[in-house]
Amino acid sequence: MIILKTPEEIELMHAAGKILAACHREIAKMIRPGLTTWEIEQFVEEFLASHGATPEQKGFHGYPYATCASVNDVICHGFPKKEPLRDGDIVTIDMVVRKNGWLADSAWSYAVGTVSPEAKKLLEVTEKSLYLGIEQAVVGNRIGDISHAIQTYAQAQGYSVVRDFTGHGIGQEMHEEPFVPHFGPPGRGQRLKEGMVITIEPMLNIGTYHATVDADGWTARTRDGKLSAQYEHTIAITANGPVILTKQ
Repeated sequence: MIILKTPEEIELMHAAGKILAACHREIAKMIRPGLTTWEIEQFVEEFLASHGATPEQKGFHGYPYATCASVNDVICHGFPKKEPLRDGDIVTIDMVVRKNGWLADSAWSYAVGTVSPEAKKLLEVTEKSLYLGIEQAVVGNRIGDISHAIQTYAQAQGYSVVRDFTGHGIGQEMHEEPFVPHFGPPGRGQRLKEGMVITIEPMLNIGTYHATVDADGWTARTRDGKLSAQYEHTIAITANGPVILTKQ
């Protein structure tokens, strides 16, 4: 069942989104070689607490951390670690924030120091694919229009689109209907209605889109060990077009 949100409920989600976006802005200032994703994890915990918010991921189906920290070939759901980031790494920090009972979700990929041209292009294309998907998030379109815009652009640039993980509806629960794949034909899937709130979160890989999961049961990696990146926003579908609730 798709739960449509009132303008007042969307504004509550926007409040959570503003905190989340502010947290990402601070993380962007921190990123450097030698920093650990464990330090980012601790910072996020403290930042959210100072803003009267909580990390929704912590404890979700037993997930033990406030953030997912995915480095290089990790597609998503990587654990924060005490191993220092190295010059040339890319790292995705993903978090879900709860404020006054409502949620916002956003992931962002960061370059650590000076990255290779290959990594730089992957980041640029993945971010642009997110915004091309958002452009399709208008009343009357279908989920497939979002999916198709992302896949068409990503594949034209030489990248594969991850199939195993998708966007989703969000509200007072982290995962609501509908699910939002980042691949597939246009004109199919749920029709977008005013009041829907969804995440769009393309994950692009330099090599194959196939994933493997580590023994920890969470960390998803590219099967061929090549780089992966992800950008994600929480989007409200309104009569005046898509509104980014996690805009930085």
